[in-house]
Amino acid sequence: MKSPRDVIIRPMVSEKSYAGLELNRYTFLVHPDSNKTEIREAVQAIWNVRVLTVNTMNRRGKVKRYRYTRGTQADQKLAVVTLAEGDSIEIFEQK
Repeated sequence: MKSPRDVIIRPMVSEKSYAGLELNRYTFLVHPDSNKTEIREAVQAIWNVRVLTVNTMNRRGKVKRYRYTRGTQADQKLAVVTLAEGDSIEIFEQK
């Protein structure tokens, strides 16, 4: 059994993720081996909120040039979590 802090790596901060806040959707970078049930339980345990849906996507790492060689960035797994009406996560609140 994974710890909730091992499943959720960090929140994603981007214009697209902040646009989802109006719809009560939060985006997280999650462990590549985690499934939707583990993500749901981790978010509920860490922030004490009710999760309605979890959508996941695997993002392939980009090929980048490093001086004279090519390398690839690491693959990432993202989770878009929709919370119940009235629930929110404080770390995303805009000031």
